[in-house]
Amino acid sequence: MSLLRTPGIRPRPTVWRQLDAAARASFPSACTALLLLLLAAPLGLPGQAQLQPAVALACVFFWSVFRPSSMPAPVVFGLGLLSDLLGLGPLGVGVLTLLFTHGLAWRGRRALAGQGFLMVWLVFVAIAAGAAALSWALNSLLTLQILSGTAALFQFGLTAGLYPVLSVLFTHAHRGLADPDQA
Repeated sequence: MSLLRTPGIRPRPTVWRQLDAAARASFPSACTALLLLLLAAPLGLPGQAQLQPAVALACVFFWSVFRPSSMPAPVVFGLGLLSDLLGLGPLGVGVLTLLFTHGLAWRGRRALAGQGFLMVWLVFVAIAAGAAALSWALNSLLTLQILSGTAALFQFGLTAGLYPVLSVLFTHAHRGLADPDQA
């Protein structure tokens, strides 16, 4: 018994259609980079410096779970480097934190993609706690002193609380604007 492919109408692969598909595939990384650049601008938002790593972590986690082909490790490295260069922290902390998050999200993506929001958010909260602890440990190591954990706890709370808002926006984008199958 052979598997027959059903005939269907497929649009011609024109240059515009290929550009549209490429734009849709690069939407997650481009959106994350744009958000990082926007948060680096002097907007005067309270806690704006802490929003940048929170947004980066939430973006990398969401897209690594729900669109892993659009958020590969080299892109995550570049986003972490961009975050480090735009932020005031030591270089490498954001890179390692985002790669840690990406690796865990990528590894558990098959199990998480079929779960409801609450389960995905609880897993993200656990990963955000680990990322805050890793960031605190790396910053303490690089400054050669034990830093206060207050900033790490605030960062964790902000990141965990920001994820639901970003998740709603990214879910709509995932199903519409960023869907390469609609190209």
